[in-house]
Amino acid sequence: MRRRPLPVLLTVLTALAAVLAGPTAAAQAQTTPRAAAHRPVILVHGYNADPGVWGSLDSRLRAAGYTDGEIFRWGYDTHVSVNETLGGRFAAYVDEVRRTTGADRVDIVAHSFGSLPTRWYVKFGGGTATVAHWVSLAGPNHGTSVAWACALWDQACRDMTPGSYVQKRLAEGDETPGAVSYTTFWSNCDEVINPDDSVPLTGATNRPAGCLDHNALLGDEAVGQGVLAALAS
Repeated sequence: MRRRPLPVLLTVLTALAAVLAGPTAAAQAQTTPRAAAHRPVILVHGYNADPGVWGSLDSRLRAAGYTDGEIFRWGYDTHVSVNETLGGRFAAYVDEVRRTTGADRVDIVAHSFGSLPTRWYVKFGGGTATVAHWVSLAGPNHGTSVAWACALWDQACRDMTPGSYVQKRLAEGDETPGAVSYTTFWSNCDEVINPDDSVPLTGATNRPAGCLDHNALLGDEAVGQGVLAALAS
């Protein structure tokens, strides 16, 4: 009888042992479904601000189990046009987040002016197919008279004024289109949003935050818990 070379025999015996022992841990990790992760959440700051404003909510998200790879902060120029510039830039950012994470859809939490470019993306940029939850904290969703103070030289301020092109287009037809879950938080003591009822949207869950300053909504505990509840709904 012809004898098999020793290296070949060892290879055969090793393979047989692996079959009898069952799948390895690595193989199980590939075939066992991983527990569902949180949907990526994109935090969008307001006018004359930067991504650093989200420290408090970022901490709440992490305490709720979100990881580095699930929290994103979009930084952008807050002095340019919502419809001509920011809507498209935000669309590109959402695509980047989706590529990075492999997620089909994202969640959005926006403060103040950040509500407008994100709404524009959802309504006119295909976001109804890529956004699951949209949350607005003190957003000038129907404009604010305070924006007239800078409208003369600043395009973003013009977009925030009541009756602007951006405001009219966003208000046309369905204010909350698609299967997106919309939530707003508004304060009756907001010194920036005037009138206070500019924030709520028809078709959204509109939640009063009590008597809070405009920026106080970012760090308020009750608002933070409300945001987490909205994202989990």
